[in-house]
Amino acid sequence: MSNAITEIETYGVERIPDADRTARPLDLFRVAFGGANTFATCVLGAFPILFGLSFWQGLAATVLGLVVGSLILAPLSLFGPLNGTNNAVSSSAHLGVHGRVVGSFLSLLTAIAFFSISVWSSGDALVGGAHRFVGLPDDDVSYAVAYGIFAVLVLVVCVYGFRFMLFVNKIAVAAASLLFVLGVFAFAGDFDPSYPGTLAPGDPLFWPSFIGAALIVLSNPVSFGAFLGDWSRYIPADTPRRRVMAAAFCSQIATILPFFFGLATASIIAEKASQYVDPAAPNYVGGLLAVSPGWYFVPVCLIALIGGMSTGTTSLYGTGLDFSSVFTRFSRVQATLFIGTLSVVFIFVGRFAANLTQSISTFATLIITCTAPWMVIMMLGYVTRRGWYDPEALQVFNRRQRGGRYWFAHGWNARGLVAWLVSAGLALTFVNLPGQFVGPLGHLANEADISLPVGLGAAAVLYLVLLALFPEPRAVYGPQGPRLVRAADTPVPPIVDAVTAPTAEPATW
Repeated sequence: MSNAITEIETYGVERIPDADRTARPLDLFRVAFGGANTFATCVLGAFPILFGLSFWQGLAATVLGLVVGSLILAPLSLFGPLNGTNNAVSSSAHLGVHGRVVGSFLSLLTAIAFFSISVWSSGDALVGGAHRFVGLPDDDVSYAVAYGIFAVLVLVVCVYGFRFMLFVNKIAVAAASLLFVLGVFAFAGDFDPSYPGTLAPGDPLFWPSFIGAALIVLSNPVSFGAFLGDWSRYIPADTPRRRVMAAAFCSQIATILPFFFGLATASIIAEKASQYVDPAAPNYVGGLLAVSPGWYFVPVCLIALIGGMSTGTTSLYGTGLDFSSVFTRFSRVQATLFIGTLSVVFIFVGRFAANLTQSISTFATLIITCTAPWMVIMMLGYVTRRGWYDPEALQVFNRRQRGGRYWFAHGWNARGLVAWLVSAGLALTFVNLPGQFVGPLGHLANEADISLPVGLGAAAVLYLVLLALFPEPRAVYGPQGPRLVRAADTPVPPIVDAVTAPTAEPATW
């Protein structure tokens, strides 16, 4: 494939040929950082203030959540270079060639949710800034035009593919970062790092608020887990793994910039325009515009435009790729156009007809809660397999074949599937989003939302227990054998075309 950004990418989820894998870990950094260096991340950065924390307490919660989330995310970057495909396809090794649809649908739903959030938040900021700066009417027509411009631009970039998306993010990383830094001069006179928050010393809600703020920050890196393979599959397989992981880790650590911007400006809004940080109806973008000096309205609009493009492209690109991996009759371009069109319709209906802006944020949180256990299973699977995979056996589903190392029982690996289902279901019961969604066990931790650590811990324990009780076939572990677990001398069926496959097959559950 040509490296020209104007040539439409034709590869779907098949293994990228070595000759075309010319990306570098720095490119992975640019795409992953660019997708998070946006207003949507600033909104997350404002949550510690919404929860009543002081500025310094909020900064501590932000750093804690960001470091832990980045450490969880980083290993998910290894599957792309190793197998030359996206993470959903790589999950065939642990969930089965049919069970890998779990990863595809998790990433599909996450992408649609974050694409919608990015278009809405960026469109609102663009219209609000233009209203204050040039008097653009603040009505539904203006918002519809803004949303439409974002959506079409994002769809065009995604149709062209990875190279064009990388080009956009190269610009977005530098431009958005510069505009955020410019905010230092815009708000330096109003910023007070001694902002005390609204929680009194010794308040029993302090720790639930601190933990809740840290987990919200942690959820941002975790949300990229299903997508990293979409971008890292163009990195050569012989690239040192530590460099690939470092790129993924640093891409999220770098988001301290928009997180800090959101935290600092939220503390200013709480002092000068407190009605915008009412926990019952927060409006960070409106509050930002209310406290911004007039000259900063243009940078706000530019951040909205650049951020909407970078977040939207990273979300929608993965959406089309995953849809084409499940419905293999669609090419990547066809799947991107189909899902992109549906997403645009959802954005307009959800914003103007059904008022789903609050609901989609809740939905995104619940999807991330379910994605975290899937990530743990992938990471532990990588460790027990010693990083060894059979790229050809991973492509059985896409080629409409049967059998191979990852066939297990009729294409399903109950070990990984049961571990994911139970841990994700348990995590959902601990969700505590007041006024939005509270699980049956959401009140157990003194009103703190501990769904993510519960899901992560449960998946780790349950998956290893199932691997110990029901050993996987020795063939899935490669020449060096398993690590930490034992293997069974169970035969695996050969890879055959589905039309010629025998009616009976050995089950390896």
